Amino acid sequence: MKILVLNCGSSSIKYKLFDMTSGAVMAQGGIEKIGLPGAFLKLTDKDGQKKILEKEIPGHQEGIQFILSVLTDATYGCIKDYKEIDAVGHRVVHGGEKFASSVLIDKDVINKVIECSDLAPLHNPANLKGIDAMEALIPGIPQVAVFDTAFHQTMPDYAYMYGLPYEMYTKYGVRRYGFHGTSHRYVSRRACEILGVPYEEQRIITAHVGNGGSIAAIDHGKCVDTSMGLTPVEGLLMGTRCGDVDAGALAFIMEKENMDGYGMSDMINKKSGVAGLSGISSDMREIDAAVAAGNPRAIMTLNVYNYRIKKYIGAYAAAMGGCDILVWTGGVGENQWQTRRAVCENMEYMGMKIDVEKNEGMRGEEMVISAPDSKVTIMVVPTDEEYMIASDTLHILQGNQ
Repeated sequence: MKILVLNCGSSSIKYKLFDMTSGAVMAQGGIEKIGLPGAFLKLTDKDGQKKILEKEIPGHQEGIQFILSVLTDATYGCIKDYKEIDAVGHRVVHGGEKFASSVLIDKDVINKVIECSDLAPLHNPANLKGIDAMEALIPGIPQVAVFDTAFHQTMPDYAYMYGLPYEMYTKYGVRRYGFHGTSHRYVSRRACEILGVPYEEQRIITAHVGNGGSIAAIDHGKCVDTSMGLTPVEGLLMGTRCGDVDAGALAFIMEKENMDGYGMSDMINKKSGVAGLSGISSDMREIDAAVAAGNPRAIMTLNVYNYRIKKYIGAYAAAMGGCDILVWTGGVGENQWQTRRAVCENMEYMGMKIDVEKNEGMRGEEMVISAPDSKVTIMVVPTDEEYMIASDTLHILQGNQ
């Protein structure tokens, strides 16, 4: 079975085509700058080389049509006819309290995703455009929605409720939802597969750390807490997002700067975090270079970044009564060995001891990096959200046959 996975943003579309008989990736790439001058599709060809194809792409339907034409192209393609695609799996950012698992898309599902759009106004409408485009281009093709928030729907109310007037929850759904759920689910399960231990018997902390970042606590197979909240702003210090901050400080800034809600949203989402604190960049590689050069703000920013991660790991170990497995993933988690070392230093009191030699220089591989005498298994597991989406799509279709 061939399954196309789509991740549609407001001006972008990422795609992967899987042959689920073997799990192999047949094709992958992405479109940028939809509706803007200079739109292009970047793909990886059969020889592993990156290619850029420029084309005017006014909307998502034209973008997906371009992707289908490339998939069937004599030079770059891997299928003869796009009707060889058996199903499409879509990343959908916000399912609110309406979806606790992936679902086959029908009119009722679409209406519920629309109802959740207030909670993700930049993402859900774009996700829906991808669904509509596929139905228009290949009418009747089975489509599955896989939600970023679904995995976290097992959190108890004491973990997801805010200390706000209760009617803010009943009227507007204001609570912690969490994101990166597909990644947290994949790497936690994959870690247990690698170790050969039962998933439902472990206390796992997953650290998805990159330009966006979140930590999740998974207790005996269920997510019981996560660091992102109503929006992806809460929690860790991120590339341009501020993470945890006193809400009173935001009200103070709004008054002093004569700032409205849109201005504040722009500041905490796009002008804060690593970039805002350091004044250098949102890219941790540039921060590392500045630290090596002795830049004091870069040093301070990196310390804040690492400290936030350490604090959440400690909190979630306390929430679960311990930790059996710590999993690192995401762009930083998989590649920045310095952050892994800094966070795991002085954690021996809770049974966490990193193997310094194994950790150093290790990038993007599945590996156990804890010391032999560590009570907590520390691992790196590269995430594969697209494969998880394809896998969910396959299982749902098989269940409906």
